[in-house]
Amino acid sequence: MDNLLVLLQKVQNGELDAAEAERAIRALYYSDMEFALVDTHRRSRKGFAEAIYCPGKTTEQIVAIARELRAKTEGNVLATRASAEIFAAVRDAVPEAVYHPLSRLILLPGGRQSERGHILIVSAGTADGPVAEEALVTARAMGNRVTALADAGVAGLHRLLARAELLLSARVIIVVAGMDGALPSVVAGLVPRPVIAVPTSVGYGANFQGLAPLLAMLNSCATGVTVVNIDNGFGAGYAASLINMDRSN
Repeated sequence: MDNLLVLLQKVQNGELDAAEAERAIRALYYSDMEFALVDTHRRSRKGFAEAIYCPGKTTEQIVAIARELRAKTEGNVLATRASAEIFAAVRDAVPEAVYHPLSRLILLPGGRQSERGHILIVSAGTADGPVAEEALVTARAMGNRVTALADAGVAGLHRLLARAELLLSARVIIVVAGMDGALPSVVAGLVPRPVIAVPTSVGYGANFQGLAPLLAMLNSCATGVTVVNIDNGFGAGYAASLINMDRSN
């Protein structure tokens, strides 16, 4: 905003003509890289920088976008669904990059952020770990205090009930589950907290690659359950962060 005011002042003073000002203002909001228009203004609008979705992009494109975002935006930047080979190339361009192989996330650190609130991530089984970690790394990168409670599915409900105090300590709860997708409904019935349900593609044939738990979560009888797409840990972590940010004000 300060840079925009400076530009407008220069136009008013006659130091810039309209065409020059338009080009300069566009440069404040995005970078035209020919193959992509990189949204360098997203952190100012949304509170977090644009994330790089790696599938479908070449390694060269990913590296170029990562370099541009690191140079033009403040704070942490994430690249999702990245292979180890892509990370190696990104690290050559941005040496401080960190890779989380389980969730296939690349973090481009932008300085330490103070943590706010408390997001709890509950996963039903160990097989749901990659999606749960994607949510965890995303939420932490966005400046939240995050706790993980793993392997607490409904097949052994006592494991969840034993952590009732932890459930109640969170401002937002992300619940990650495949198979029958019942866990979010159980959690939402126990606590007065927003619950974000994440169906995973974990399960046998009738799981239909996550469709069965997705439908179960959408039909939850417990109130306060919001559902994101199958295996979308990033989306859950982002949404939980926005809720936590609002509730911490």
